[in-house]
Amino acid sequence: MVGPPGIRFLSLGDRRLAYEVRGPADSGEPPLVAPAWWVSHLELDWQHPGVRRFWDGIAADRLLIRYDRLGAGMSDRSVNESDLTLADEVATLRVLCDELGLDLVSLMGGSSGSCTAVAFAAAYPERVDRLVLYGSYARGDDLTPPGVADAIVAAVDVHWGLGSRVLGDIFLGGADAAEHDRFARLQRESATAQTAAALLRLVYRLDVRECLAAVRAPTTVVHRREDRAVPYRLGREVATAIPGATFVPLQGTSHFPWHGDVDSVVRACRGGLAVQPPEEPSPDAGPLSLREREVLRCVARGLSDHEIAEHLVVSPHTVHRHVANIRRKLSSPSRTAAVAVAAQLGLL
Repeated sequence: MVGPPGIRFLSLGDRRLAYEVRGPADSGEPPLVAPAWWVSHLELDWQHPGVRRFWDGIAADRLLIRYDRLGAGMSDRSVNESDLTLADEVATLRVLCDELGLDLVSLMGGSSGSCTAVAFAAAYPERVDRLVLYGSYARGDDLTPPGVADAIVAAVDVHWGLGSRVLGDIFLGGADAAEHDRFARLQRESATAQTAAALLRLVYRLDVRECLAAVRAPTTVVHRREDRAVPYRLGREVATAIPGATFVPLQGTSHFPWHGDVDSVVRACRGGLAVQPPEEPSPDAGPLSLREREVLRCVARGLSDHEIAEHLVVSPHTVHRHVANIRRKLSSPSRTAAVAVAAQLGLL
């Protein structure tokens, strides 16, 4: 069972995985589990006010479980090359959920942890209630131009101090010098140079493209437009490939959600975790729901499905479905005809 809040250890063979439990166990909502990022440190991470603001904001009303992967943070620092596979990442997440007796969870997958979350949701659809992805990608090879990933890994492996600063320039966007220094120190305290390089190689070789279509949980994909570590287009591709996923673009350059406008990320992620009631038409909306009227007004302005999706912060798939419903309800053969009928009915 889950047990009291705090940092605990799970035996994985002859090694121990550190995990942390926070929040109420009886909230009535499925626990929120966050697959491990590249490197982390459960104790030191929490000292950063942005980290506290982010996780407290997302999981304010539910149980939150995070963990340091083997080789990093408070977990045993020994890691084998055989550990560094997507299958092993999914197996670790499954064993942790089994140990805590969690039959149904929501997953918050950030950065490389999004790959673990997607693969787990595809492999165990009956165990995932909702899926939220932040700064996600489907294939590590797409993160950098050819050769760049090898250069970054080499910098980390050969000179961890320099390597951590190179990564800070990529991950932090416009953060000040003090924040870059804090990030570099945290990374060096979270893993050795060799382990950090090995885990970074894993980040660059993860590939969940074949898993995306198998995801059945309601999914929200959140991505900052100017993310320098994981390009914006990769998040859009993930949202496009997961059936029914909602894509939420945000402004910002930092890859980490606890830098920059933390609150906007929290709102987007909490929206993805919330169970939305069925939308009912308002008394004066006629046959259309309020959201359908919003979409219709955008159609009347001549916007495409993609432009409407950007404006309303939903996926193009969702817009396409709304447009189809509008045409059906207004018995219109085309978008233009639907706008004309709506104007006659006073719905615009």
